Amino acid sequence: METVVIVIHLMVVLALVLVVLLQRSEGGALGMGGNSGFMTARGTANVLTRATALLAVAFFATSIGLSLIAEMDNSPASVLDTLPQTQTQGGEQGAPAPVTPGQGGGVLDALKQQSPQQPTGPQVPAAQ
Repeated sequence: METVVIVIHLMVVLALVLVVLLQRSEGGALGMGGNSGFMTARGTANVLTRATALLAVAFFATSIGLSLIAEMDNSPASVLDTLPQTQTQGGEQGAPAPVTPGQGGGVLDALKQQSPQQPTGPQVPAAQ
């Protein structure tokens, strides 16, 4: 879904750039612009103005859609969800066991047990 919206968004961006570049300059831009030959009628200027407005609305809609899609994929993770659960007598999983001071069963200790052991110092081959 996200890929489809991105492709639509890129097509809208390219169309918006082209429509803006096709519009006739109103002068005052250092003498640049002027008459482009085939875009001289007043009706075509109105069509280009409306097309620019519609493409701008489509651009904002796809931008908001992409941000909403990205937010849906981003689920918050909690450290407490990774704690090991204790087994109750009936075999059901219960809440983590209460920790008394000095027991060493806090959140950090549980996370240390889950992470792989890291070497404490540099690993140098022994001399023969």
